[in-house]
Amino acid sequence: MSTAGLDDGRATTPAWAQGTAGFAGVLLVTLASFHFLQGLAAVLEDEVFVVGIQYVYEIDVTTWGWIHMLLAVIAMAIGLGILAGNAVASSAGVGIAFLSALSCFAFMPYYPLWAIIIIAFDAMVIWALCLQITRA
Repeated sequence: MSTAGLDDGRATTPAWAQGTAGFAGVLLVTLASFHFLQGLAAVLEDEVFVVGIQYVYEIDVTTWGWIHMLLAVIAMAIGLGILAGNAVASSAGVGIAFLSALSCFAFMPYYPLWAIIIIAFDAMVIWALCLQITRA
């Protein structure tokens, strides 16, 4: 007897949706690691970052370090939640990736190339999670 087309009551997630969620989760954990190391460098040794001209979002480099480390801890927890298959973590991942991109944009005068790379990775996380959320 064929069971094709019958719903057995179990929710199934398409393989491609699981793949995009896995990609986003791994990338978010990686980004969290980068944020933590960047923040740690800023807290331990201010001279690692070049302080240039005055700009609108001027905050002490040590403060930026603490901001990056706080975002890293939150992003790590959310990334691990995404990898565990938590639906709430997927939605929270979009928000934390947005905050990560926003913080890197404000941090751009200190390390422009690195900030642009992190923003691009954040955009990939947002894309993958939005794709997974809308298609799952």
